[in-house]
Amino acid sequence: MMDKAYILDNGILELYVLGELSESDQQQVDTAISQYPELQSHLDAIEESFEKMAFENAIDIPVNIKSELLNTISNTTTKTVSIAPQKSLRSYLNIAASITVLLLIGSVYMYSQLNSTKKRLEVVEQENAKLNSNIENLNNYLSETNKWYVAINDPDVQKYVLTGNAMMPEATVISYVNNIDKSVVINTKYLPKLDDDHDYQMWADVEGEMINMGVIDKSKDMLAMNYIDNAESLNITIEPAGGNDHPTVSQLITNVYLQ
Repeated sequence: MMDKAYILDNGILELYVLGELSESDQQQVDTAISQYPELQSHLDAIEESFEKMAFENAIDIPVNIKSELLNTISNTTTKTVSIAPQKSLRSYLNIAASITVLLLIGSVYMYSQLNSTKKRLEVVEQENAKLNSNIENLNNYLSETNKWYVAINDPDVQKYVLTGNAMMPEATVISYVNNIDKSVVINTKYLPKLDDDHDYQMWADVEGEMINMGVIDKSKDMLAMNYIDNAESLNITIEPAGGNDHPTVSQLITNVYLQ
């Protein structure tokens, strides 16, 4: 036998309103409702709630239906029709509530599926963006590598190795000079890193005058420098960050004479 606590705690009244109980269970609920006025109050509240939901989700009938129906009736021979007994309000509420519940479940499911699909699309878009970025970086790297390969393997290129002096014996810079194309490319991979307050700067010696070829960017292994006509030697000094307008001779770390 179902008691009041069991009925309230297990949603039995909702199933009762929806007509989802077996005949035996429904009889037990009827008995309990007659014994406990509190259950009747809960039942009334549930029916009112379901009725409200049904009306809120009702579909308005088009205005022209009424006039068409009246015209049809006026043009139809009157016949006596036996009317089936009217269904109880509870039956209609059960149907309306069941439809509402199904619509609600369907809406929640569709909303969940939509959110899930959106999240999957966002992940795919992020992965595609990352992949496109990687491909772009790879293409840039290959293009840059090919450019340097062509530059240093030109038949007109002369290769010069600048080795460090006593001030910085570990320093090594490989330079590629093309007097036909008037270009200079250097490999700075083996040039030690300086602190943030200093930079390497390259100079060309032309008849005893040091001419600036540019500040060496240590963030790049291969670097194009300014070509200076009639250079007799290439020289590298350590200068204040950003470079200097004249070389600091005491900070000369390497040089090489050109043929």
